[in-house]
Amino acid sequence: MIAQKFEYLVPSSLGDAVNLLQKHAGRAKVLAGGHSLIPMMKLRLAAPEVLIDIGRIPELAYIKEDSGKIRIGALTTHHAIETSDVIRKRLSAVADAAGLIGDVQVRNRGTIGGNVCVSDPTNHFPPLLVALDATFTIRGATGERTVSAGEFFLGVYMTAVGEGELLTKINVPASSGAGDGYAGLTIGAHGTYIVNSAATVSGDAARVAIGCVAASPVRATAMEERLAGGDYSETAVRASADGLGSSLDPPSDVHGSADFRRHLAEISAVRAVLQAAGRRR
Repeated sequence: MIAQKFEYLVPSSLGDAVNLLQKHAGRAKVLAGGHSLIPMMKLRLAAPEVLIDIGRIPELAYIKEDSGKIRIGALTTHHAIETSDVIRKRLSAVADAAGLIGDVQVRNRGTIGGNVCVSDPTNHFPPLLVALDATFTIRGATGERTVSAGEFFLGVYMTAVGEGELLTKINVPASSGAGDGYAGLTIGAHGTYIVNSAATVSGDAARVAIGCVAASPVRATAMEERLAGGDYSETAVRASADGLGSSLDPPSDVHGSADFRRHLAEISAVRAVLQAAGRRR
């Protein structure tokens, strides 16, 4: 099957892109790497009248450290994230996740902005960015606004980016002394996840988020509270995850039953926290 007829527009600047999104609001889709949108268009699951290709806007592709945060432009590719010295040093789990996405071709074209804006519950980055307490900068006709990761992911294929708006960057705290971790089970070697977990550990505080068990990432708050004393021994971390699975209501599908996902959630959460604790600087 081939895509339906559409108008193809290529803005050369961020301002042009926002203007085009405003002009064609309700009729347009944004094309970044294209690894999600193009297959959906070919299957006619998506049929935009206008396709706005933002791939030639250089100001949206960068990685830089600024005021204790790592700022990642929305068009930054998975390969650039995977191989960035700054990311590897300051946000190891982000580099790890990027390196697990698809194959070399996918990582060279796919972007972090596209990954999060699709808001597929099985994608790599959503639970990680929730655990890292990231914020998302969104630009529209009236200027910029920033939302937290917890507010950004609204549901399956739903985010806080509204009609006529564009995600421009992701801001991730890079606290001195913190560690991060990422674990889960994929469909095949480089597929999407059946369940994935992410964690950050800083001093006596931990943040843990679980993916693929609901429409958007779920914070493991009870586990976080049990870890508040700062004991990250394997025994303590395993004990903190007791009951995590039973608190979740994941779906069942061809890749795994709800009970299997509950089991994977506990295992992957423990592994993510232990990895994060081991990476503390």
